[in-house]
Amino acid sequence: MAGPYCAMLLADMGARVIKVEPPAGDSTRAMAGARGTDSAAFNAVNRGKLGIVLDLTKDKGRDVFMQLARSADILVENYRPGVMARLGLDYPAVSAANPRLIYASISGHGQTGPWADKGGFDLIAQGLSGIMSVTGSPGGSPVKAGVPLTDLGAGLFATIGILGALHHRSQSGRGQHVDTSLVDAGLAMSVWEVTDYVTTGKVPGPIGSAHRLTAPYQAVACADGYITVGAANDRNFAKLTTVLGHPEWANDPRFVTNHLRVQHRSELATLIEAVTAPVPRAEWLERLDAAGIPCGPILNYEEALATPQAVAREMTQEVDHPILGRVRTIGTPIKMSATPLDPSRRAPMLGEHTDHVLLNAGYSEDEIEQLRYAGAAR
Repeated sequence: MAGPYCAMLLADMGARVIKVEPPAGDSTRAMAGARGTDSAAFNAVNRGKLGIVLDLTKDKGRDVFMQLARSADILVENYRPGVMARLGLDYPAVSAANPRLIYASISGHGQTGPWADKGGFDLIAQGLSGIMSVTGSPGGSPVKAGVPLTDLGAGLFATIGILGALHHRSQSGRGQHVDTSLVDAGLAMSVWEVTDYVTTGKVPGPIGSAHRLTAPYQAVACADGYITVGAANDRNFAKLTTVLGHPEWANDPRFVTNHLRVQHRSELATLIEAVTAPVPRAEWLERLDAAGIPCGPILNYEEALATPQAVAREMTQEVDHPILGRVRTIGTPIKMSATPLDPSRRAPMLGEHTDHVLLNAGYSEDEIEQLRYAGAAR
């Protein structure tokens, strides 16, 4: 997921992205709900790309790949370290043919270190990076984050690295190797947790929906469910105590500073919920909004995608797909005034653009047919 997500972001920003797939196709093509070699899951992380099929285990397939790499600006690969080297397509080999190439490698553990050759998925990385140790409720079994944080995080960090490398190349004329991993991404996103540990020496554990460095900042029970409240500074806490009808809490020795509120987080939460629990969510949200206190409902994805804000921000897009029909997918969170992103294009069907890409690369129709006959392309 990480490599395709990275390349999709580049496609949204206007890059001409060629996705190279093996003869059987990317494995996400076979995910739940697939129709033949097409699935909504594949479309979700591969929109806007040209799709070709090459068998990189064959000499002719590798030759075509290298020919494409000679004129490319960026190469993104998402294999376990060592795979591209065995194919003769690792950074030293490809950069020798194209010194301007920016070569991004995304893996489970990174290209260096004693665990570099180990495989890794988001679940494994969430465990190794500490994320699962702080997710869920105290005393509960290990829980991973509900979204693939390390997969997506690694894709985002790779994209950032690529953009930085492009800027460097504009000045130096040379490309470079960008290396990031799922575990690195998980650790990099554990900002508050690592900060808490290195400053206190205490190993952080799960605290439910609460924040480990500020309070009150968590889900709060109401008569008909939960809302979130973020009174994460003294000013907002004072306003919250007034809304709750207990302004004296602002001067309570347990709660007068954020540091003390974090120390007495459980006691404070109990007091707050004793007030909020008898009253419906909508009433509390109205009161908190009127006071300017950050708050919100806890929505499922059907509700989240339908909010007026998500609609106004175009956070879903619909595209026509020749096999899947009308496909609804996630829009882009990046809004740019001069160069707006375009998330409106569908993902390619398996091998859909092989002829187009190879013709543009200088291959004749006869040569393309010979590649197909040899099983090197599809």
